[in-house]
Amino acid sequence: QVQLVESGGGSVQAGGSLRLSCAASTDTHSSLCMAWFRQAPMKEREGVAAIFSDGVSRYGDSVKGRFTISQDNAKNILYLQMNNLSPEDTAMYYCAAGTTWLCKIGPFAGTYYASWGQGTQVTVSS
Repeated sequence: QVQLVESGGGSVQAGGSLRLSCAASTDTHSSLCMAWFRQAPMKEREGVAAIFSDGVSRYGDSVKGRFTISQDNAKNILYLQMNNLSPEDTAMYYCAAGTTWLCKIGPFAGTYYASWGQGTQVTVSS
């Protein structure tokens, strides 16, 4: 079991940047996959970015080129650097950890992640 706590959310203007953090109770490398998901009210949960234990990253099409996922293993922290934000990025962002190989097959399938943080709100205004 991995306990996750997100932080860094807030309100920014379109075009601005924000960095989200996810503190884990264990080494981030202990999970095969670490990922960020987001969900807006009345919208489906969407995979944003994922990073595997070998360092390989995956990004959702809507954030490619704008977001960067990374991790600090020494501090057990997962990051999501978000640049050139758009109002369409407004959502609750969740950190998730997957410990089975299934998360590498489907890194944006939430069902493959057993641990989830409480979420941090990101609001982007026009």
